[in-house]
Parts: sequence; structure tokens; C-alpha cells
Amino acid sequence: MKKIAILISGRGSNMKAIIRNTRSGNLKNICIIQAVFSNKENAAGLQKAKEYGISTKVIESKGKKRSMYNKLLFEYLDELNPDYIILAGYMKIVSSEIVQKFPNRIINIHPADTALHQGLHGYEWAFENKMESTKITVHFVDEGLDTGSVIGQREVDLKGATTLEEVERRGLAVEHVFYSECLKKIFTAKAQRTQRKN
Repeated sequence: MKKIAILISGRGSNMKAIIRNTRSGNLKNICIIQAVFSNKENAAGLQKAKEYGISTKVIESKGKKRSMYNKLLFEYLDELNPDYIILAGYMKIVSSEIVQKFPNRIINIHPADTALHQGLHGYEWAFENKMESTKITVHFVDEGLDTGSVIGQREVDLKGATTLEEVERRGLAVEHVFYSECLKKIFTAKAQRTQRKN
């Protein structure tokens, strides 16, 4: 089973979906969550992780120099040594040192087509541009901003959505299913290749 660490900054809705899938869904017996980490002490997702009995860790980024925060996070992840690092609403840019330490082992979900929109506010971008559909992108993290190799994309139908809240609701409904599907694909790919060779 793959060992994963989940990084969050807020409510952790994707984290909760992944936890549920490791317990009774499509990630059961495929991966185990070593820890949930947050850069914010008051992140609501931390309490939810604790309720599931998952180890949590906080390194508060506010009030720290970026270099010091990145150093402390690097040391924590280096010691934890997960097979994969999963970003689930983590609102900090991952340092180049961490990316280099875990090449093709950091995965993010982005609420837009990364070829069209990078950075924050993907759903706002889709809503303001009156788009009839948008895409959820799961990708590896590299040293750029949402520029890593795409693992998978899934369309979100936005026809008839008249509020930003409705756009977000539809998008998150897709995210919560699609992220775990992509993680399963990555986590089982090597095993499948080995089986085919045998």
C-alpha cells in the first residue's frame, strides 16, 4: 500500500473524500494516510482528520519567513517520507526543494483546465467568463504554477448555473469523485505494469 500525506489549508473537503475512499471506497487497500498537514492551526479539516483517527501536524506559515516555513516543512516531509504528497486545498506554493525531493510524487487538483487558467479562483474565472463548462485537472506538481504533467481531466457542466455557489457546488461534486479515481490510477499503475510483465 502507498503511504500518503495530505496537505490542506482549510475545510479539507477533498481530504474527507479521500479518507472515505481509503476506508470503504476505491482507495481501500491501495493507500494509507500517514498524516494530514496544515499550514493553518485553525484549518477545519484538521478536526475532521482527528475524528477519523489520523495523525495531524501543523506548521503555522503566518508570521514566518517563507524560507523558514519551507525549511520546517521540508524537514517534516523528509522525516515522514511518504510515497506521495497529496495537495487538497493547500494554499501555499510548494518549494523547489520539496519538489526536487519528491519528483513526480506530489499531486494537486485544480478547478480549471491548467492550459487556460493557473493559480487561484478557478471557479470564479469560469463564472465570470460565463463558461458553459469547465474542467477539473489532476496533475503532478513541478516548480511552476499549475504547470506539471496532467494526470487526468474531467468536464464540469455549468449550463444553467446562475451563481458562483452553484458553479462551486457542481465542481466540488466532480472533484470529490475524480481525485480518488486519479490517485488510484497512479498508485496502481506500477503494480499493473509489473503484472503484465509476469
